[in-house]
Amino acid sequence: MNALKILLVDDHSVVRAGVRRLLESFDGSQIFEAATGHETLALFRSNQPDLVLLDLNMEGVGGLELLRRLILEDKKARVIVFTMHSEPIYAARALKLGAKGYVTKSASADELIAAVKKVVEGGHYIEAELASKLAIGQFDGEDPLHKLSTREIEILRLLGDGKSLTDIADTLGVSYKTVANTCSLIKNKLGLQRTADLIRMSLEHLHS
Repeated sequence: MNALKILLVDDHSVVRAGVRRLLESFDGSQIFEAATGHETLALFRSNQPDLVLLDLNMEGVGGLELLRRLILEDKKARVIVFTMHSEPIYAARALKLGAKGYVTKSASADELIAAVKKVVEGGHYIEAELASKLAIGQFDGEDPLHKLSTREIEILRLLGDGKSLTDIADTLGVSYKTVANTCSLIKNKLGLQRTADLIRMSLEHLHS
């Protein structure tokens, strides 16, 4: 395999250090690191990496939104989502947005290496356990949140994390009014009445 340019995106420096050591097993590889969406887009544009390894839990611009922007930049971008989220709904949403692979942080080092090799060669890779869930119908492919935009999914996830509307506004860099209005839209789309119902929906579908 030729030397690779890999962009590693995670807002935890300890995680990046560990994954970097693993990726350095690819001889001659160049590894760029980003902790924010802004850094990611800048490095992606300037270095045109062969592969992006992307976490979903990002401050500010969420990982799914960042994935969407990367694919808009280059529809042929090879992105592997590498995340703590093992819920099939996340894998389905990421693949629909254009991710080439999905591996959770509980997977073995060998599985992550296998995913990198497969995607760099032009294929797709879904972690074995998740692939089984998708294949045998534990997740029937009908996204219960299919009416929601990527930004709405992100706000719903943050509600489930226990964030207040003010916290969410600060995290996403938008106004409180924008978050409140978005929550109202989400309720309308999902046929829910209360913020507590949104939190329950988040916990059921976006959290382990």
